[in-house]
Amino acid sequence: MWAQRTLKNALSLQSLNTNKAMNLILFLGDGMGIPTVTAARILKGQLNGQSGEETQLEMDKFPFVSLAKTYNTNAQVPDSAGTATAYLCGVKANEGTVGVSAAAVRTQCNTTQGNEVTSILKWAKEAGKSVGIVTTTRVNHATPSASYAHSVDRDWYSDNEMPAEALRDGCKDIARQLFENIPNIDVIMGGGRKYMFPKNKSDVEYPNDLKHSGTRKDGRNLVEEWTDRMKDKKGYYVWNKKQLLSLNPNNVNYLLGLFEPADLQYDLERNTETDPSLTEMVEMAIKILRKNPRGFYLLVEGGRIDHGHHEGKAKQALHETVEMDRAIGRADLLTSVHDTMTVVTADHSHVFNFGGYTGRGNTIFGLAPMLSDIDQKPFTSIIYGNGPGYKLINGARENVSTVDYQDNNYQAQAAVPLSMETHGGEDVAVFAKGPLAHLLHGVNEQNYIPHVMAYAACIGQNREHCVSRSGAADLRPVLSSIAALLTVTRILC
Repeated sequence: MWAQRTLKNALSLQSLNTNKAMNLILFLGDGMGIPTVTAARILKGQLNGQSGEETQLEMDKFPFVSLAKTYNTNAQVPDSAGTATAYLCGVKANEGTVGVSAAAVRTQCNTTQGNEVTSILKWAKEAGKSVGIVTTTRVNHATPSASYAHSVDRDWYSDNEMPAEALRDGCKDIARQLFENIPNIDVIMGGGRKYMFPKNKSDVEYPNDLKHSGTRKDGRNLVEEWTDRMKDKKGYYVWNKKQLLSLNPNNVNYLLGLFEPADLQYDLERNTETDPSLTEMVEMAIKILRKNPRGFYLLVEGGRIDHGHHEGKAKQALHETVEMDRAIGRADLLTSVHDTMTVVTADHSHVFNFGGYTGRGNTIFGLAPMLSDIDQKPFTSIIYGNGPGYKLINGARENVSTVDYQDNNYQAQAAVPLSMETHGGEDVAVFAKGPLAHLLHGVNEQNYIPHVMAYAACIGQNREHCVSRSGAADLRPVLSSIAALLTVTRILC
């Protein structure tokens, strides 16, 4: 019966949505490989008292799914910077670089000029749309920075992290580029406060913790500069949940929310009184951005999925994934599939997986049902190919039954010892719904994604197909190509 319902739904998709996309939303799960999606689905169901396997994530409900090839121009297994340049700027790039083509060399400032590439966020802004960035990492971290910065090193968060030579050659730090390259980004929310303030200036939330103090050597207060520029334009700066939720989005044109000195807390450890969730940030962002009659572009990053995996903390990573899925559901309630294209994908995967012939409904963080036939010890279903979870006790593998493997910060066992677990190199899923979402099908290069999104919204370089009066995207060039192909096929047959 379930399969028959699925069939009926699939048949209804034969009527393609060829509207023009007024709004574009990209949800990026950093490090959210397919095993992470599957495990998060099970976790979501189990959090709701179900066995989990049959649960549907919000992203599972999207009608079109494809695969993206994630490699960087110089790396088989990619990083988050080169991949961000691909899915935001439409160009594959070298690892460690953001907003520059593969002609730029990491750390070499003098290879920046002339090799800059612009992002879909900029294309949307130039088309008169409102634009926003929401992330659980620093707002100047790899993923968000590719939407506004051109940097040959993803780690140049402020001028404090830059070599003297790069500063001499005229390269700008990423925090500064956030406010200068595209000066009127409508909504910016995430972490990264310390990179905006002068060196040693105490943090507003952690005044006695020196590691959270300002980092800027140039003495600039970027938040103060932004506030001064926006004070007569209904612009608001907030740094905690209470301030954020006290805002009436109808009275806000610009919003800068910096909720931590660096990355936001893991959702499992978040202070729910003082720190907003990703879902709460997304809701506020959409309510501000959607006031623009020309529509909006919003980048949302569930950025700490990646951090959880790097630390071998699968429970943190999977709860971050479930929270991002919750935000996807909230965005769905606030928008319409008729005029909003939503894409959910990942930049790369991780060497994370789960197995061991576990029974239906087995807790995702639980043990496999048998002992190893080699060392006669139990093992968790979740396991990493490498990472900090590799542990030997008296020269043998740790017996997991002697530790609390359900703990939030338990580091799952790994085959190879590393202080930080690595990315995985396999393809990632691309879920799409809304106008022209069917163009995201098959197996594609990762840099194809922003070209499709721009085409659907009639922004960027592909605008010839757009019919300005009807508000619908004109697919005649596409359909005529298909007709020509069918004609050739008939002749050949």
